[in-house]
Amino acid sequence: QVQLVESGGGLVQAGGSLRLSCGASGRTFSTAYMGWYRQAPGKEREFVARIMWSSGSTYAADSVKGRFTISRDNAKNTVYLQMNSLKPEDTAIYYCNSGSRSGSDYWGQGTQVTVSS
Repeated sequence: QVQLVESGGGLVQAGGSLRLSCGASGRTFSTAYMGWYRQAPGKEREFVARIMWSSGSTYAADSVKGRFTISRDNAKNTVYLQMNSLKPEDTAIYYCNSGSRSGSDYWGQGTQVTVSS
């Protein structure tokens, strides 16, 4: 099992920045990737960004490209999401996600991000 704990959410004005962190513990030796999803009120959960744990390759949704940057610290088993130029439509609960090489999938409890206009 892998446990994920997010931090860094909060309230920010449009155009501002936040950095989310997600620390993993437990059976992290088989981590294949870590990433972020988000879910706005009344909407389905959507993909935001992912980073491959070994190669460092990154992927991001078109809606956040150029504004959000995902990065990792392998030694700390932590993934970060730097969010710049935030918009009100970025308001959502942001969930950390981790996948193992065996196909297991893990989720954090979520952290609220609210962007005021």
